[in-house]
Amino acid sequence: MDGSGRRPILELNGISKRFGAVQALSNVDFEVYPAEVIGLVGDNGAGKSTLVKIIAGVYRYDSGKYIFQGREVVVNTPREATRLGVETVYQDLALCDNLDVVANLYLGRETTRPAIPRVVDTLDEISMEQRAVGLLADLHVHLPSVRRQIATLSGGQRQSVAVSRAVMWDSKVVLLDEPTAALGVEQTRQVKDLIRRLRERGLGVVVISHNLADVFDVSDRIVVLRLGRRVATFDTHAVNAEQVVAAITGAEFGVTQVETNKMADH
Repeated sequence: MDGSGRRPILELNGISKRFGAVQALSNVDFEVYPAEVIGLVGDNGAGKSTLVKIIAGVYRYDSGKYIFQGREVVVNTPREATRLGVETVYQDLALCDNLDVVANLYLGRETTRPAIPRVVDTLDEISMEQRAVGLLADLHVHLPSVRRQIATLSGGQRQSVAVSRAVMWDSKVVLLDEPTAALGVEQTRQVKDLIRRLRERGLGVVVISHNLADVFDVSDRIVVLRLGRRVATFDTHAVNAEQVVAAITGAEFGVTQVETNKMADH
């Protein structure tokens, strides 16, 4: 619970994860509140991807607690995370270029109707298209047509479709892995606007990014991981980029680069 009495949607307590000789995460706490955007930052090898994959059910943690909406749960697979209301948009987006927008939004969750009662079902294209149009309009996502193939869309439009799909199924927490990577200025603006609208809808959003300017633009809090540990948490509006970089590199704690390298070797 934070100072205003809000409870987290998602809470990880004392999460640790080892891969062979490598301690990827050590006793990490992490929390996501409704209607907030968290920037998760850190150098390569800091543990960001491992933490996200634990939240998403890809990895099973070695120790700690996974608490969702106040209840401890066990999440062993991505399907179990999705069932809770946790959706992840990875950098590769996992879109099918040869399918149109509607088909991608419903991929694996298609709506059907009886063609021959109790014998054959067919896709309910009309209701799927209507819901897709309504969702995209609600999120202010502007596309030439929901029947355009994904391959014909711009990078920003593709990212917007992937994010829209993540919020289509009663999700509570959305994890976005490098959502503005390789996008132009205008496409980046569109994606950041979409992230803000997810917050307005009451979702908890985690943005994993190396682009601190984008993190400062959209986040409410910034959580810093370094060498598998949570080393700092900042109110975005009360910190500057230099302080965040210092936490990422260890300069804030008087850790030299040589010492950091020694810690990484262990």
